[in-house]
Amino acid sequence: MAIVGEIFKNAIKLNRRLHFSRKSMHEMQESTLRKLLKKASKTAFGKAYHFDQILRSKDIISAYQNEVPFFDYSKIYDEWWYKLVENGERDVTWPGKIKNFALSSGTTGSSSKKIPISKDMLLSMRKASFRQMCTMHDFDLPKDFYDKGMLMLGGSTHLERYEHGSLGDLSGILAGNLPVWMNSFYKPGQKISKESDWNKKLDIITREAHKWDIGIVAGVPAWIQMLLERIISFYKVDTIHDIWPNFRIYVHGGVSFQPYKEHFKSLLGRELIYLETYLASEGFMAFEMLNGVGAMSLVMRNGIFYEFIPFNKENFNVDGELVSGAKAVGLSEVNESEEYAIVISTNAGSWRYLIGDTIKFTNLNKQELKITGRIKHFLSLCGEHLSVGNMNDAISQLNHEFDLQISEFTVFGHRHLNRFAHTWWIGVEKEIDPVIIRERLDSILISLNDDYKTERGAALSELIVNVVQNELFYDWMKEQNKLGGSHKFPRVLNANQHESWTGFLENSPIPSS
Repeated sequence: MAIVGEIFKNAIKLNRRLHFSRKSMHEMQESTLRKLLKKASKTAFGKAYHFDQILRSKDIISAYQNEVPFFDYSKIYDEWWYKLVENGERDVTWPGKIKNFALSSGTTGSSSKKIPISKDMLLSMRKASFRQMCTMHDFDLPKDFYDKGMLMLGGSTHLERYEHGSLGDLSGILAGNLPVWMNSFYKPGQKISKESDWNKKLDIITREAHKWDIGIVAGVPAWIQMLLERIISFYKVDTIHDIWPNFRIYVHGGVSFQPYKEHFKSLLGRELIYLETYLASEGFMAFEMLNGVGAMSLVMRNGIFYEFIPFNKENFNVDGELVSGAKAVGLSEVNESEEYAIVISTNAGSWRYLIGDTIKFTNLNKQELKITGRIKHFLSLCGEHLSVGNMNDAISQLNHEFDLQISEFTVFGHRHLNRFAHTWWIGVEKEIDPVIIRERLDSILISLNDDYKTERGAALSELIVNVVQNELFYDWMKEQNKLGGSHKFPRVLNANQHESWTGFLENSPIPSS
């Protein structure tokens, strides 16, 4: 593998020299949109929305926005994608036949979203992944680091076959379509990756772990933490670096890493480089380039056209639904003081697709952003506008102040007497008085959010905190058939999830307080 590692290192150096553009953000975005429209112009969608005519316009971005409406998952599936999934039709929203569909984690809306993954999208995701690996050249890494293994912990590569294609976790689809050169580095390897039983897969990886020289680990924080704990316990060592001394980089995404970071550090024997990714089933949109910068750089010129809708009452109602007349702005029109819902058009046939995430730009010159939450993953029963970002920051502060090692939490908003309340469930591994946590959590949220502060003295009459074991969150996910892969526990529960969660807790043998 040393020879492959040297080739890999030289390829990174060359890519860093070549990957440079003098084009403006607007020019790059216009070029991307033009390529997408041209390739999809003969599809059923392209004909319905007159892509050929848009391409002849002097301002194709404005023409595109005027002609094509916004789509969320339900709208685009009901009108277009069902033809791909249920009928196996070709040339619907993207040229050719779509054979792979990524199953979403189902934390909002539909419980089983099926996102088309085209060959072009797979190639774009590979390119973005390689671009991120090229950032390793900026870190002070030893020469032999490029020979080390890369553990990618995701869903099963054994996809569910049906008449018109294959269904599976995005991480499983990507792992099953790795470029040949990656086979020398990729762990746990194709055979183990096919295992669909999550706990069995973790057991196998644990038993094999001592044979591997791992330098990079990638995966959702909850599942990586679980794996590292198993390995440490199995081999009766102090930290994961007793098994993998060359483990230097952790690539994470899917959820905020903040609630996990304090406990994660306790599993390590040395400091890591932490790099966040914005890899969704709909596309690889951004990645962190510098350790500790706390923001990700938007991936440009790679098959995704971006738009941004200001996340405010002019564009969204209190339930997070897009209102009539909502307007999007381009990358050259955003500012650093505003929160946006991100909209994408991609080379997998997503068109003006509202992905559901909210972001905020931290550095416009570098197109750097951070994910702040979900358009429907926030609480605003009475105007408190409490975002998932606020929640993550509060949990991170609780972890720091009380050394709680909280990894999981969730919140439900509801009526309470004649007013409203937020009920929290917080995963804690040690004995602590819920009243203390409640009082401190409330004060932190008040300091973080002025709207929350106002409503705590008015309509939001109660904050209820339940302390439970982290294990219960994972047990519930197992019961929901959502253990492992890219699945994550919903931070804000809807009514159905709340009913399922509370029913599960009532029947659980593990007590909560």
